[in-house]
Amino acid sequence: MNHEIMTIEEVAEYLRVSERTVYDWVQKGQLPGGKLGTTWRFKRAEIENWVNRRLNAPAPAPAGAGTGPLSLILSPERVVFLEGGKKAGALKQLSAVLATSPLIHSGTELERAIFRREELMSTGIGAGVGVPHVRLASVDDLVMALGLAHEPIADYASLDDMPVQIVCMVAAGASQHAHYIRALSAISSRLKDPSVCSVLLAAEDIEAAYAVFTGEEA
Repeated sequence: MNHEIMTIEEVAEYLRVSERTVYDWVQKGQLPGGKLGTTWRFKRAEIENWVNRRLNAPAPAPAGAGTGPLSLILSPERVVFLEGGKKAGALKQLSAVLATSPLIHSGTELERAIFRREELMSTGIGAGVGVPHVRLASVDDLVMALGLAHEPIADYASLDDMPVQIVCMVAAGASQHAHYIRALSAISSRLKDPSVCSVLLAAEDIEAAYAVFTGEEA
C-alpha cells in the first residue's frame, strides 16, 4: 500500500539506500522531510519529485567536481531569486528560505541573529557578493541558502561600496568553527572568479544557478 506519508524505513526501501543514508540526507537538508515530534516523516509526492529531478538532471560532472563543501551544504530548494532590491528584504527572504531546512530549529532566532551580525559589520565582501553568516546552538549542522538579485542591492554597504547581487547565507552550529570557516572560504574562492559570477547571474532558473554555484555545470 502506498502511504501519502512515509517513514525513514519506507523512504530507504523506495530509494534502495540504507536508512542511515536517508537520515544523513535529511539532516543535511538535501532530502525533503520534517519531524512530527521526534520522528522523521516524508511526503511521498515530495520524495517522488526529488527523485525525478535527479534522474532527469544532466550527467554528473567528472570525479572530484561538486564534491566539496558547497554541494554538501546547499540544495536546489534553497536557491532563490531575490526581490525588491533592498538589503533588509533580501536578508528576510533568505532567512525564511534557510529556515525551511530541518537543520534549523528556530527561524525567528536565525533572522534576529543575521540582522544583529549585520549591525556589527556588513557582510558585503566586495565584487557584488554578500555572505551573511551566524553560528547558533539551535542549528544542528552547517547549511546555506543562495540568493541572486537581478536588481542590484545598492544599500548593502559592501567593502568596495558596490551593489550586491549574490548573497550566500550560512548558518552553523555553535561548536562548528572549523567547518564554518572552511565553508566561508570555499564560497569566497568560488565567487572570486568574475566569470563564475557572470554565468551565475545569467542563470535562467534555479537548477542552472545551483549547478553553476556548486561547480556541477560541467
